[in-house]
Amino acid sequence: MIRTLILVLAAATLSACTIPTYEADPVSAHQWEQRQERIQQQEAERLRRCETMDKQSERYARECVRPGASQ
Repeated sequence: MIRTLILVLAAATLSACTIPTYEADPVSAHQWEQRQERIQQQEAERLRRCETMDKQSERYARECVRPGASQ
């Protein structure tokens, strides 16, 4: 009984890890505008965080440096 419960819990845990997150594409113009505004806000927040980070840190290299962008 306990083995069965452990197997069921393990299977549920592993299956939850494999479910990809999915965001449906917007279907109306209003939804597209909201999406673009959200993207712009997230980018502005990222840039504000990057301004305060140590430019020599690993976190800065990981979160702030964009391939192909001039520094």
